[in-house]
Amino acid sequence: MENKTNFRRFFGASLTILGVCVILFALIAFLSDKKPVMGLTVSKGEAIAPFIVGMIFLVSGVNLVRES
Repeated sequence: MENKTNFRRFFGASLTILGVCVILFALIAFLSDKKPVMGLTVSKGEAIAPFIVGMIFLVSGVNLVRES
């Protein structure tokens, strides 16, 4: 049972960190004004997709950590 709890905490922390990184990328892409960010050109309308994905990762990671 201990291994399962440790795995859930590790996976939840990983999802949380990944979610924060994706949200930061989306915010930088939104503010870049069609300049390439990390080799990708993202318009303001297209920046909403990584933001939503990042929020999903962040919320699910926090829930995994909180429940374990």
